[in-house]
Amino acid sequence: MDKAVKSANKEAEQIIEWGKSHGIETCFDRAEKLKPCPIGETGACCKVCHMGPCRLVGKNAEEEAKGVCGASLPTVASRNLLRMIAAGTAAHSDHARDMAFTLLAVANGETKDFKVTDVRKLYRVAGYLNIEFEGRPVNDVARDVATKFLEDFGRQKGAINYLKRAPKKTQERWEKWVIAPRAIDREVVEALHRTNIGVDHEPDHLLLHGLRTALADGWGGSMISTDITDILFGTPKPLKSEASFGIFKEDEVNLVVHGHEPTLAEIIVDVVSEPEMIDYAKSKGAKGINLGGMCCTANEVLMRHGIPTAGGFTNQELGIMTGLVDAISVDVQCIMPAIAELSKKFHTKVITTSEKAKMPGAVHIEYDEHRAREVAREIVKTAIDNFPNRKTRGSHITDKFPVIVGFSHEYIEYMQGGRWRASFRPLNDAIIAGRIRGVVGLAGCDNPRVPSTGLHRFLATELIKHDVLIVSTGCGSAACATAGYLTPEMALENAGPGLREVCEAIGIPPILHLGSCVDNTRILTIATAMAAEGGLSDEIGGMPAVGIAPEWMSEKAIAIGCYFAASGIPVIFGGESPVGASKEVTRIMTEVWFERFKGALHFEPDPEKILEMALDYIDKAREALKLKKYEPGKFGTEKVLMDMAARREIERVAKPHIGIY
Repeated sequence: MDKAVKSANKEAEQIIEWGKSHGIETCFDRAEKLKPCPIGETGACCKVCHMGPCRLVGKNAEEEAKGVCGASLPTVASRNLLRMIAAGTAAHSDHARDMAFTLLAVANGETKDFKVTDVRKLYRVAGYLNIEFEGRPVNDVARDVATKFLEDFGRQKGAINYLKRAPKKTQERWEKWVIAPRAIDREVVEALHRTNIGVDHEPDHLLLHGLRTALADGWGGSMISTDITDILFGTPKPLKSEASFGIFKEDEVNLVVHGHEPTLAEIIVDVVSEPEMIDYAKSKGAKGINLGGMCCTANEVLMRHGIPTAGGFTNQELGIMTGLVDAISVDVQCIMPAIAELSKKFHTKVITTSEKAKMPGAVHIEYDEHRAREVAREIVKTAIDNFPNRKTRGSHITDKFPVIVGFSHEYIEYMQGGRWRASFRPLNDAIIAGRIRGVVGLAGCDNPRVPSTGLHRFLATELIKHDVLIVSTGCGSAACATAGYLTPEMALENAGPGLREVCEAIGIPPILHLGSCVDNTRILTIATAMAAEGGLSDEIGGMPAVGIAPEWMSEKAIAIGCYFAASGIPVIFGGESPVGASKEVTRIMTEVWFERFKGALHFEPDPEKILEMALDYIDKAREALKLKKYEPGKFGTEKVLMDMAARREIERVAKPHIGIY
């Protein structure tokens, strides 16, 4: 991998070079100039009180270094990680809370712009929550579901509802180590309390609460958000679309939705097709309105409507630098404040929409679910009004790639047996036989401190070459999409023989796009269904499965990695460890967690070693499950149609043994 390039995406690199020649700074330039603090980077800095910040460094820092209060390096590193988990959980779960309130508003008839779209999914969720749905009005069921979900945020005792969706043995591990979350808000608040000056100092104890907080995200907030989004807007099924900067059109109004919340974006999808809006765009000299996405809001409308994506986190500045974006509507999470300043060099309007997130230099049009269509029309009209201000300046890109997206849990189950025989048995059988070596969740952000999207691309191609099926989410999916990797043809050209055979039989890509970063929970429910199907592990732990976030940068990624580790899946993050200064904390996250939960959390900057670690975990899991040793092109016992002569030979050989016992 060429470390001289800033992005592995050649279209992105072209825009970066154009910007450099025009004196325009991007996150790639800032990452090069602003080096990480070596003390803070490894978790050796404590700043939770004003006696510090305390830097715990030195030759024997692990044993001897102490903060002013006496806190040791393992304590400080543990507290730092727990605070990251709490912040990531808060981000995902605040999103989920808004989704629950939207569902409640729909059920109560308080918003006319949304409705329950997938009644089948609503009933499925009601079943998980022990809510009666037979013969009841849809909105009554939706009200009970929303109310039940909202209880998961503020409950004081008990456990969050969705924990019982996990395999029984997985639940037993959580109960044994007392990490079953009681309520989302309670665990986040307790995490901040424990890490306050002078409270919890035992590293293992701190990290166990970190796992409990992360589980509140994975089996709470994020899973709630995914299910409500499916209920309101439809459960994804495969669609064909396009990816890369070439999605922008020179003769149409280009509006980008960026961020993580799907509700406003869903209405914008409708509004851009309204005849009066198209006529208004034509009155301004445009041929029409072109909607595109960025980051995880992009994934939401891509999965359900086929709205094309311009990529993930590191592409947001570059999208503006094409000179073709008339407006970019942003909500929350992973939005660089730099885009508002950058937009002044072009003509783009940056529009903030959340009451929680404003930005100097941006236009603010606040979203309100009770008048969603009105707000959406104002945003679309702002983009149209800005079209005549477009300048010729910019690095125009024409290349784009086809993608197949929309692989929800429900569709993956359906595609293996149809509506009446939906099952995970074929997938389990393919793993047992060795056609599929194992499964990797390739997720996480893209990062300007490495050749951006390059680690995703390297691991994607190498893993499928080794017959590993990939499920991807978030910016990991965007990295694969903008590389042209999300097509069935990718399997024919690059996958190993076993994986290729499976993909050809079903007609799927070797990399399945599952959605946005909150949709990592689809991986949990898929793993649970595989355990229930039988033939592999009877819990999530022990599956030949690994999670990888090679370019992570967000606290949300840490929360995700930890809820996978607590659920029983080993996780490998790229880059330097944020707790690498402490050998004890590293030991707990790798060895102790694996012993207790069959999951672990590793940090490894070398992509070759990440690949090696992932395959080693998969192969050891296969061995522990007593599955056939993986050998490329050599599968398990084949079912063969035998002619009469072959049958007679079997009978002849078998007859002498009859009656011996």
